[in-house]
Amino acid sequence: MLPGMSDLKVVIETDLGDIEIILDEERTPKSVKNFLDYVEAGHYAGTLFHRVIPGFMAQGGGYDASYEKKPVRDPVENEADKSQRNTRGTVAMARTNEPHSATSQFFINVVDNAFLDHTAKTGSGWGYTVFGEVMHGMDVVDAIVAVPTGPQGPFVKDAPVKPITIKGVRKL
Repeated sequence: MLPGMSDLKVVIETDLGDIEIILDEERTPKSVKNFLDYVEAGHYAGTLFHRVIPGFMAQGGGYDASYEKKPVRDPVENEADKSQRNTRGTVAMARTNEPHSATSQFFINVVDNAFLDHTAKTGSGWGYTVFGEVMHGMDVVDAIVAVPTGPQGPFVKDAPVKPITIKGVRKL
């Protein structure tokens, strides 16, 4: 367990099995609250892991089974300057090129991705906020990134050919 982690845990239930995550409420309170607000609203039920790249990460939480974007709340402030590093098994907020643009999407690092870490409060240096760590189910994440990928919905590559659904996310 990463230093500073709380006892706050969630389970992501997927087609391929469950992923248990402990959340870093101490270092990234805004990101954790944002994620839990989506959990409590049932936002993640029926969403997809829509982008999976072996040797990098698995991303989900923003698209439904028809590859339509789900409605989202206002973006959360980037807390990567306070968060842990993007190492294997950590869970981070996905965002656009705008540092403070993360909403519902998250990704799970399957390798150490130091290039995603915060280096400076500049456009290219902000990094990606790590708000949790996989405690159980990394084998499920590895199975997710091992599936065949290609073009699906609006994505020209990296989408699982056979969709991987997030059945739901619940607090433990």
